[in-house]
Amino acid sequence: MTTSFPATTFADPASARSLERAAASLAAHGFGVEILDDVAAARTRVGELVPEGASVFTGASETLRLSGIQDDLNASGRYRAVKPRVLAMDRATQADEIRRLTATPDVVVGSVAAVTETGSLVVASGSGSQLPAYAGGAARAIWVVGAQKVVPDLDTALRRVEEHAFPLENIRAQAVYGAPSAINRLLVLNAEYQPGRGTVLLLREAIGF
Repeated sequence: MTTSFPATTFADPASARSLERAAASLAAHGFGVEILDDVAAARTRVGELVPEGASVFTGASETLRLSGIQDDLNASGRYRAVKPRVLAMDRATQADEIRRLTATPDVVVGSVAAVTETGSLVVASGSGSQLPAYAGGAARAIWVVGAQKVVPDLDTALRRVEEHAFPLENIRAQAVYGAPSAINRLLVLNAEYQPGRGTVLLLREAIGF
C-alpha cells in the first residue's frame, strides 16, 4: 500500500525521526551511514573519506555542485579526477575508454533522487553514465543526500522522482544542454553486500533536487 505523502512536501527536510529510521535501515542493509548537520560537514567528511591520489568520478549532481564538493574533487589537484578527463576526450573515437573510466573508478561520489525509511536508495538517470559505478563498478561509493530526499517507502520514492526531481532536472538540462532530460534508467539499491563499500551521508538540511 502506498503511503500518503503529498508532493508539496518533497522539497521539505524530513524530520529527525525520519532521518534516524532511514539511517537505521540503511545500516541494517550493509551501508555505512552518517547523519551530518549541514553541507559544510558533508564537504569535510567527503574529504576525509576519499584517499588522496584516488581516481574519483563525480556523478552529475546538483547536490555536489551546490555544496562545492564537485569542485573539491575535480579541481583541487588532490585526486585523479575522472570527470574533467572524460569531458576532454573524443566521444566518437574514445567511447570505450570513457566507458571504462566512468564505470570503474576507485571512488564514485554523487547523490540520489530518494532514500527510503526502509533502507533503499533510488537513482534516476538520463544517460546512465554514473549507474555502473554506483551499482558495483567503483571500489567505493559515497552518496551525499539532503534531508528532503528521505521518504517513507519505495512507492513514494518513485513518485518523488517523477513529480519533483525530474521536472527540476529537466529545467536544468534545458538550460545547460539545450535538450530535455528523461527518466531513461532507474537504479534501486536495496542493500550493500560488500561491507564498507557504500557510504550514505544524510544531511539534516535540504540541498539539491
